[in-house]
Amino acid sequence: MAPSLFQPPSHLSPAEALQLSQQAPSVLKSSPSSISSSPFVSLFSAPESGELWVKYENLLLSCLRTGDETSAHACLERLANRFGDDNEKIMGLKGLLKEAAAENPSQLEKVLQEYDAILKENDTNIPITKRRIALLRSLGRTADAVTACIALLDFSPTDAEAWSELSDLYFSQGMYAQAIYALEEVLVLTPNAWNIHARLGELEYMAATAPGATENGTLRYLVEAMKRFSRSIELCDDYLRGYYGLKLVTSRLLKEPSKSARQLDADDFAVPDTATIQRLSELATKKLSEIVRRNTAQEPRWRGYEQSEVSAARELLARETADVVR
Repeated sequence: MAPSLFQPPSHLSPAEALQLSQQAPSVLKSSPSSISSSPFVSLFSAPESGELWVKYENLLLSCLRTGDETSAHACLERLANRFGDDNEKIMGLKGLLKEAAAENPSQLEKVLQEYDAILKENDTNIPITKRRIALLRSLGRTADAVTACIALLDFSPTDAEAWSELSDLYFSQGMYAQAIYALEEVLVLTPNAWNIHARLGELEYMAATAPGATENGTLRYLVEAMKRFSRSIELCDDYLRGYYGLKLVTSRLLKEPSKSARQLDADDFAVPDTATIQRLSELATKKLSEIVRRNTAQEPRWRGYEQSEVSAARELLARETADVVR
């Protein structure tokens, strides 16, 4: 299925982003580059719709990804003509184009100074605040990005995107406990987001396998990761990353079955018994095999997976088969 300009392009592959950006000439040609204030023009022009401006924004982002800055500026011009240069979202998009055009760190620092100047006048400008955090991170100033992200959350504590960014910032520094806490806040706001459940499971699995983890800490993280992956596939029956993570964590737990029946501590939960973990492992194996088989055969409902993830699942299944043979 071809990508749509009405869907956010953030998770598109490079090929799909290119496919969208190639539509820029026809989309831009179909509408004027400026909006007239004359009441007579509206009588002969197509009615305005919100979808048009969503299309321009998504096209702008796709063009930036593929290096078509000319078309990106043309999209921005139409958006600015409609909503005004002082619109906060337009200001954020302008900043994004300046970042894309910057050729060296010193030019990026100038863009950062512009963000600081804007926020000095209005420190509640969320789009500029988020662009500033992203720019600080790209400049390698992770500690400053964390501080800015925390300040944003103090002002807007229900911003799931900001909590997710904070989690990723902590993760990039190896601060697993803090990254897990921040992502748990995302789930408070979006409890049915199966991808977030799986991501939390991944963080907990990595925390369990990190150097210096205690025996009880490792076991606790592994059990929590298994619960998160299980919830992920409960919410989305065909979610590859959920099944992949479930297979990894159950395989790890089954390597030490003697631990599965004991308590972590007097006030905490018991680790599931070996039979339960084994059933979950078999479920993950069965579903991963089905996804790999049907995706490889290019069956209509099974084409939407990332090929890198399908390849990883295939390798995981092959390793398990080799272990059984030995």
